[in-house]
Amino acid sequence: MVESGFYHALKVDGDKCFGCTHCMNVCPTAAIRIRDGVATIRPDWCVDCGECMRACPVDAFYVEQDDFDKIFQYKCRVALVPAVLIGQFPEKVTEAEIFSVMRELGFTHVFQTEHTAGIISRSMVETAREMEDKPVISSFCPAIVRLIQIKFPSLLDQVMRIKPPIDASAVYFRKRLEDEGIHPDDIGIFYITPCAAKIAAVKSPVGEEQSPIDGVINMQFIYNKIYKRIKSRHETSSISPGEMLPLLSPGSIKYSLTGGEASRMEGRCLAIDEIHNVIEFLEKLEHDEIEGVDFLELRACDQSCAGGVLVGGNRFLTTERLNKRAGRFEGVADIPGDIKAYTHFMSNNLDIGLLEPRSMMALDEDMGEAMRKMQQVRHLMCFLPGIDCAACGAPNCQSLAEDIVRREAQLSACVFIQRMMEKHSKLSGEHALKIIEKIWGKNRLDKDCKKKGAADEANIEE
Repeated sequence: MVESGFYHALKVDGDKCFGCTHCMNVCPTAAIRIRDGVATIRPDWCVDCGECMRACPVDAFYVEQDDFDKIFQYKCRVALVPAVLIGQFPEKVTEAEIFSVMRELGFTHVFQTEHTAGIISRSMVETAREMEDKPVISSFCPAIVRLIQIKFPSLLDQVMRIKPPIDASAVYFRKRLEDEGIHPDDIGIFYITPCAAKIAAVKSPVGEEQSPIDGVINMQFIYNKIYKRIKSRHETSSISPGEMLPLLSPGSIKYSLTGGEASRMEGRCLAIDEIHNVIEFLEKLEHDEIEGVDFLELRACDQSCAGGVLVGGNRFLTTERLNKRAGRFEGVADIPGDIKAYTHFMSNNLDIGLLEPRSMMALDEDMGEAMRKMQQVRHLMCFLPGIDCAACGAPNCQSLAEDIVRREAQLSACVFIQRMMEKHSKLSGEHALKIIEKIWGKNRLDKDCKKKGAADEANIEE
């Protein structure tokens, strides 16, 4: 069974994109092609990791997100704040100031996402003991869960089906507010997201019918709004004491950083960040080259959530600040008292549903037909040069061969094949030019001294 299509937060601005292939070359699932001179994303292959957005030299990729004013549709407006937001600010800025300003911006409540990390960790340890197939794989990072669905479906049974803090904390805080007498329809919970994948996970959750989150807000956007107000206060010396929330334990503060989960699990545990590193490791795992590992913490971003594509600050400084912050709170309980009061409720609401494979990388759903098409791909590779120049609008020769078999491209898209066809009078120069224009857009080969890196680049009109 295949679920309905993924929602994707990452979009391409066709007016800015000029088809440079940077994004296509870094995409870990080969989800990007160049058509008519613009990058296009295959929706069923994209995992919203944000690598394309990082690589783009002209900021043609952007994240589609909820309008901030959406929070005012609710009487009770909750900001679900991950620790990495705090790590963006200089150490002189206190958590209390940050939370106070968030209330000024319109939120009625502020709640820290990792507040439930302790009870999640306890449930993960218990679940891992019962799972036979090892290593057990964390479900924390939505980009990695989607990656496994698409590229490594044979490993899905090893993914731990336990809610990450974003969902668990939303479920818990909503229940707490309802117990206080607030009507469910009046409660809006908004996650301050460091990455595009978490936006996608809220809009089309995996293993769940509906997300407990009502909206997502770009972390860069909210950081800028908060810091502008705080700097104004510091300049006028009108600093209010702010508002303190219940303290997080050191482990909870560092939970979203690399090693945050692995350090809490039993047995031999590995923490691997950056999506290409993850893919390399999962390929070894799929081929039975890895033995004796009990738990895998896998994160798509370098330095995990501190390296999220929507985190404006330097990931290494953010990690350093959070580690220092954790050091100040030694002795704080890992499972806060308010969570203990809801232990039974949380125990019954931490599981997620079945994770279905989405083997969009397969050439055909029928195994026999897929094998036949694979032979076609191998045959085509005998003719393609193997240079992987991307001039065909696909990331490499293998991808072009697969696109041809899927009837999404033609062999003549390869510029080297074009030259051979012209040599044997099987293709005219005019037709070859039309093929190039179809991929790269008209006038792409015309002289243009204003393009990036050219003589008059500095004179580009804004």
